[in-house]
Amino acid sequence: MRKIIVGSFITLDGVIQAAGGPEDGFQYGGWSAPYYDEALDEIAEKQKQPARDLLLGRKTFEMFASFFPDHEDIWPGVNDVTKYVMSTTLDRSDWKNSVFLKSVDDIKNIKKSEGSDIQVHGSGNLVQTLLKHDLVDEIWLLIHPVTLGIGNRLFGNGTIPAAFRLIESIATPSGVIVAQYKRAGEVKTGIMGA
Repeated sequence: MRKIIVGSFITLDGVIQAAGGPEDGFQYGGWSAPYYDEALDEIAEKQKQPARDLLLGRKTFEMFASFFPDHEDIWPGVNDVTKYVMSTTLDRSDWKNSVFLKSVDDIKNIKKSEGSDIQVHGSGNLVQTLLKHDLVDEIWLLIHPVTLGIGNRLFGNGTIPAAFRLIESIATPSGVIVAQYKRAGEVKTGIMGA
């Protein structure tokens, strides 16, 4: 069985929208840029290697497909891995190794197949669907020291109760906390101090 690993730039108040630049007219687009330092770049490079199959929502796929075919030097191997795309409107692309999915069942079938781990980048709506259906094995959060108050959030309606275990964490000089979590069963409850 393949693992699905979600990687996400996120604010302290859970916003993930337009971290890398002014997208969709979001007034705070590019909010992560001031915190992008050499340490964060090294972590991002480590997370991308070796290149793994990708699972992307339509918007993220379209951004990636417009850039990476001509810039593989930035992410070696990304053009050769399979890009699974969850979309009800797209069904083909010139970016090689692109496979289009229409349902959660398609994702479940891929997860059950043999192959590399599957990484999810961006793709906020898709991530919420994966969380709702308990399909996330690991979450790699890059938590930025900023709150925005508005914007699309990572954990929206439909996220199921789930426990995660911290595998690794580091803080960058710019104040970004990078935390890698692994799915750890059901939520446990208790009484503080008992």
